[in-house]
Amino acid sequence: MTAEESLQDKYAPNSVCFGCGPKNAEGLRIKSFPVGKEVRAEWTPGPQHAAFAGFASGGIVSVLLDCNGNWAAAYSLMRASGLDKPPGTVTAEYTVRFIKPTPMSGPWQVRAWPTGIDDRKVRVEGDVSAGGAKTATMSGLFVAVGEGHPAFHRWQ
Repeated sequence: MTAEESLQDKYAPNSVCFGCGPKNAEGLRIKSFPVGKEVRAEWTPGPQHAAFAGFASGGIVSVLLDCNGNWAAAYSLMRASGLDKPPGTVTAEYTVRFIKPTPMSGPWQVRAWPTGIDDRKVRVEGDVSAGGAKTATMSGLFVAVGEGHPAFHRWQ
């Protein structure tokens, strides 16, 4: 993978996910990159992402954390299992803690990292920072799904 090629562009170029799908023209289209054990994204909000004057919607912050966390899980499972592409993963449980309002000025830094892998389940932690200040954190459980699940082929 080149420094310019995101996980989404390499493994899911046809994804229509609202948060990270390259093929969703109306979505957020985040680009996640592995950096050591972390998966990182940088994203800048637009005026349509506001909740109130100067600050972003918590829903948008949550979507960014969820998608980047899911990619951290899928990528870590791929590496741990020696696969050539990430398995289809979904969010099983997810908690966001808002530390303070996230200012609309960008770019934001979004990070996620695995804290434990158990077979096809990955626990992930993550955060969002804006202007050098952490504004939200997340913890979640992401699961690789099997054949027959609607998300099984989500990255193809």
